Amino acid sequence: MKSVQFFFLFCCWKAICCNSCVLTNITITLEKEECHFCLSINTTGCAGYCYNRDLVYRNGLKNNIQKTCTFKELVYETVRMPGCAHHADSMHTYPVATKCHCGTCEKDKTDCTTKSLGPSYCSFSEIKE
Repeated sequence: MKSVQFFFLFCCWKAICCNSCVLTNITITLEKEECHFCLSINTTGCAGYCYNRDLVYRNGLKNNIQKTCTFKELVYETVRMPGCAHHADSMHTYPVATKCHCGTCEKDKTDCTTKSLGPSYCSFSEIKE
């Protein structure tokens, strides 16, 4: 019985105190203006929970930095976009996360907004897979 209680408490502790920022499979939509359609690509991204706290009293002298689940390392892969005009470059490069962690959002590398268009948004009427 004690082992069951220990296991239950351990799971609760892990869920409350530990971060669960992990690699996850995602589908993103690539588009090029010269090609006039979208291509859905399966890749890896980071998703999960990072421990944060929002203080009731805000101290103006101390920054309240909120951490988010973001990539620690990534590589870039390239795919050929079909149907491009003859004069257009048909190669498109996209990010693939290889390691994740809880950290601050780096605005020069990442879309840090809370309301973005989303990874499956396509501005053209056709989506090809």
